[in-house]
Amino acid sequence: MIRTPGEFRIVEALQKLGQDIGQDQLRYHRRRVLVSKEFTFDAAHHLHAYDGKCKNLHGHTYKVVFGISGRPDEIGMTVDFGTIKEIWKNEIEEYLDHRYINETLPPMNTTAENMVVWLFEKMEEALQSEAYRNPALEGRTEFVRLYETPTSYAEARREWMRDE
Repeated sequence: MIRTPGEFRIVEALQKLGQDIGQDQLRYHRRRVLVSKEFTFDAAHHLHAYDGKCKNLHGHTYKVVFGISGRPDEIGMTVDFGTIKEIWKNEIEEYLDHRYINETLPPMNTTAENMVVWLFEKMEEALQSEAYRNPALEGRTEFVRLYETPTSYAEARREWMRDE
């Protein structure tokens, strides 16, 4: 029975797969959808060839937001949030969290603009790897946003990465 919005009731029984909803009803659509997950890490760095405070060693609590898109599978899921977390933990975080990132990242000036492209590349590389790739879902990185402070961020987007 379909209830009207705003009608209050106590749920007496959970829906049962195969009885109240069919396996073929779990996927509502086949459109591309973006899911997003964010992480924080603390790191120290300094900038080269820069005449400002950031030329000195200092640290940030960074926040990174990954936007991953895909098409839903047979149960209506594009990319499991747990998979994004697994990629973060296994492939990316070790280079960043509580590190002097001038040493752990590839040779670059550790600006937010450089780091966000590296983050995009690492996530995309992982999503396309044998361990995480699912051709049916067409999962891909759409954007990465790296906050250096709560009000300042750099962003890399898929269309910009492909245009170069």
